[in-house]
Amino acid sequence: MAEVVEKKGKMWTTTGIVRNGKTYCSIEETLFLAEIGALYLLDNNDLCLPLKEIYEKIANEKSGCSWELFEVYRHLKSLGYIVGRHGVPWIVKIPKGRDINITSDPVSLQVTPKRHGVMEVEPKEESSLVALFDNIQINEVRPVFDVYLPNRKFKKSCPGDPSFLLYLTCKVCPPSKAEIEVLERQCGSIPLKFCHVEQGRVSFFSFDSVELPILP
Repeated sequence: MAEVVEKKGKMWTTTGIVRNGKTYCSIEETLFLAEIGALYLLDNNDLCLPLKEIYEKIANEKSGCSWELFEVYRHLKSLGYIVGRHGVPWIVKIPKGRDINITSDPVSLQVTPKRHGVMEVEPKEESSLVALFDNIQINEVRPVFDVYLPNRKFKKSCPGDPSFLLYLTCKVCPPSKAEIEVLERQCGSIPLKFCHVEQGRVSFFSFDSVELPILP
């Protein structure tokens, strides 16, 4: 996770989650912002770190994010959609006296060009916030993103229902009929869309139930 220590600009109204007044970015959000030049990495000596530091974190798939998942996030954000992790509330107020046990490591993230500071953090102990992302099973049969249409009036405190929920298909095969039925029950009345990534190309599709006529 990355903790935002200084916020400027409208992008923070739709980026990051808020815990007890502090804003945190997931690894896919952090890499996306770094790629578009919205922030850059600095070490203790104020030396820039290459993007490969974040790429490696995603490549090992141990941070609750795969490369395919990041490509989907990047594609949607580039189109202007508002994207949040499914099952992760935008805002949670933590009662006074309780701590989420997130501490900073030697790496900091600085936002350019106005140097909005972002600090990368790692827990010394398993915290509820970081564990929430790390424990997400990438291939689990569940939606991965809540996706909202571009909306200037979007509020993290009252986001409303997503425009659709997104499920990332397996690299090998599409979801089975049984898996689709499970996903549809989880989504309720919210539309469900599927996404597949192949050699960097992101495709979206959905399934409809139809009744075929009985032939004589």
